[in-house]
Amino acid sequence: MIELLAPVGSREALIAAVEGGADAVYLAGKMFGARASAPNFTDEELVEAVNLAHLRSVKVYVTVNTLVDNSEIPSLSVYLQFLYRIGVDAIIVQDIGVFKMAKQIIPAMPIHASTQMTVHNLEGVELLTELGFQRVVVSRELSMDDIQHICKNTATEIEAFVHGALCISYSGQCLMSSMIGGRSGNRGRCAQPCRLPYTLVDEKGNDLLLDADAGEYLLSPKDLNTLELIPELIQAGVTSFKIEGRMKRPEYVAIVVDTYRRAIDACLAKPEAYSVAEQEQKELAQIFNREFTTAYLKTSQGRKMMSDRRPNNRGVRIGRVSDYQHQERVATIKLDEPLYINDIVDFWVKVGGRVSVTVSSMMINGQKVTSAPAGAEVAIHVHAPVRINDRVFKVFDAGLMERARSFFIEPNAIKRVAVDIKVTVQEGQPLEVSIHDSDGFCSQAQTSFIAQRAIKRPLTEEVIAKQVERLGSTIFRINTLECNIIGEVMVPISEINDVRRRAIEELEQARLLPFQREDLPRKKYVARDFLLSDIVRDSDDVQQPLLVVNADTIDKIKVSLESGADCIMFGGETFDHKIITPKIYKQAVAIVHESGKQIILNTPRIIKTWQMDEVKRELALFQELQADAVAVSNLGTLQIARKITDLPLHGDYPLNIYNDVSIEFLAAQGISSMTLSPELNFSQIEELASDQKVALECLVHGYVTLMVSEYCAIGSYLGKLGTGKCNQACLRRDYWLKDRKNELFPVVTDQYCRMHILNAKELSMLPHVPRFGLTGIKRIRIEGKKSTVDHLGRMSKLYRELLDQGEDHPLLAQDRMKTVEHEDITRGHYFRGVL
Repeated sequence: MIELLAPVGSREALIAAVEGGADAVYLAGKMFGARASAPNFTDEELVEAVNLAHLRSVKVYVTVNTLVDNSEIPSLSVYLQFLYRIGVDAIIVQDIGVFKMAKQIIPAMPIHASTQMTVHNLEGVELLTELGFQRVVVSRELSMDDIQHICKNTATEIEAFVHGALCISYSGQCLMSSMIGGRSGNRGRCAQPCRLPYTLVDEKGNDLLLDADAGEYLLSPKDLNTLELIPELIQAGVTSFKIEGRMKRPEYVAIVVDTYRRAIDACLAKPEAYSVAEQEQKELAQIFNREFTTAYLKTSQGRKMMSDRRPNNRGVRIGRVSDYQHQERVATIKLDEPLYINDIVDFWVKVGGRVSVTVSSMMINGQKVTSAPAGAEVAIHVHAPVRINDRVFKVFDAGLMERARSFFIEPNAIKRVAVDIKVTVQEGQPLEVSIHDSDGFCSQAQTSFIAQRAIKRPLTEEVIAKQVERLGSTIFRINTLECNIIGEVMVPISEINDVRRRAIEELEQARLLPFQREDLPRKKYVARDFLLSDIVRDSDDVQQPLLVVNADTIDKIKVSLESGADCIMFGGETFDHKIITPKIYKQAVAIVHESGKQIILNTPRIIKTWQMDEVKRELALFQELQADAVAVSNLGTLQIARKITDLPLHGDYPLNIYNDVSIEFLAAQGISSMTLSPELNFSQIEELASDQKVALECLVHGYVTLMVSEYCAIGSYLGKLGTGKCNQACLRRDYWLKDRKNELFPVVTDQYCRMHILNAKELSMLPHVPRFGLTGIKRIRIEGKKSTVDHLGRMSKLYRELLDQGEDHPLLAQDRMKTVEHEDITRGHYFRGVL
């Protein structure tokens, strides 16, 4: 079965999804959902929503897909128990710690892996399957071949996005909103900085796209639309077709769900005859679009994937201005599409932005009309100047919106369940109503009144039918009605109405019965309830953290060791687009070990199917070289690393390690050291327990990666990527994205042609180095890939000195830190935290 999964951010959207034909919906309560700005549902509304959906045989999945802090675990545990009790069909999670908690608190609850878990390869799916996940929502960056490879090699349900907004960064790997404004996407409060304007500049601040006919929204992708690809997605083996849009209006949900429902049904019925009508695409565009793309499913589209001129709804182009009367403020539009009264149009004015007009009246050849066909020239009043040849877009189609609203504002259900009703009555017996619905559920009810011999007006089939067929706002419709009236009898109309109502209520309860669960003992859990043993730290046993430097060249390794680094991290993605060869890896290990220090060999953050063989060879090489540890950044790499090497494993910060339970869980998977999420503040870090088996690490210095993306702005606009072959413009110079506040974000590309956007400000925790030892942190790390050799050497030396001398260091004792820190530094989230 192919499941159509709809987004629900409000009760109206829920009704729209159900009536539009969704097989399942996903929504959130007021806590722990990755769309905190949506209306979402109170506990009482969740109960109502689940019952409403279940009555119609629609499943309900609740998003519990934010990173969870230790202090939130008691509330989370109560919430999980509540979701189980009310019959939620599955929860969707990002935080691996939440998964562990759910498996312990509500073991029978199905769990889906959110796209925020960044699962983008078969190996990641295999690990989650072993752990007990029922379904995996794969990353939106996968190609059709990637999806097919995963589906054909796993029995786990695979869910893929088919329509709606796209993130330009891999989901779960974006820190941009968090670091810029403190609103974390991993915590459900993304401020969407990707939809803001940026300029691609060089080291002198020159705009490099002046001659490229580019818009200014360089990180804003078009919306996903896979209507044409439905047959291929079905053939690939996708279980669930997911529509994005919990922030969207219910009208959007109605139209998109209805369109995809009809498309999927048509494809399943006659796949060889499947086609997409132009009108369907027009309606999808009309309800909301930033223009459409198939993203990465078929090919790398470069700038063709981007909505760089408008980051929000474009509407549908309906024509151009053919005449404008300034005195009368009347614009004449040569129409390419029909126009109706109450439609809203945007004039894309060449100078001055947009002019939005609600069409309250219009004229053709001087005659008032209520509609105008394509090809006509129609005159409408405008409140601001427009120009001849300006393009006109319809952003609100009154007729389409009326149809959309019919899905959720009609008093009665649109799609009903067919029932067969039998009424039996005879003198001396109660009137009995039996109902069987099309799904096999049944109910029965009797009147408390005993039927009597009729004196004047005996019951007839017509009288019974008139009362029994009054199903009103219920979800049922009569298929057949059988009346078995024995003799001439009388039963009051009120009794017939009452027994009909009770029979319907019993049928509703029968339909809800399969979703009911046994009540579990209610308990409020805390973090230590999920740990194998109590963690006790001796505050007097303060150990000096080791200094780790993450380098990407041999020269940086050498200068870091000379400056006092205890451990080198090396490998994974390079920021200069260069490949690290086996020879370079061997050289790096030899240099570090000859210095008597440790080396952690890194693996790429993202490993798609086409990279997997290469990474497996690298892991075998790491084993041969006997590195001190191997760093992994995604679940797929963890899966293969455990099979190929017996070296210690380090879990890097892209795993989003945010609470004690995640630490415990990953340790059980073989990870012996971990880099904590850079979104944690000092107070949270101090709360995280660590036993002697797990060394916790914090990032303290460098340009932190804010985004990692399959899309490359440099290649798309300067490298001619859309032509099919990139000219590697990224190798010619350094690049930055400049935002509205003139902040400069470094843009680099790795050897896999992925784009990494780094923070505009350099993280620096120099004044606070002594505090890390007091918290129990075992290692502090400098991110040196973006640094010059000289700068990395200076910073490594300073951190070494501060670790060794502590509060006695002259820079701290004399408050002279400004002499070694430049202006563009940040303390990250250590003191402010995230929302």
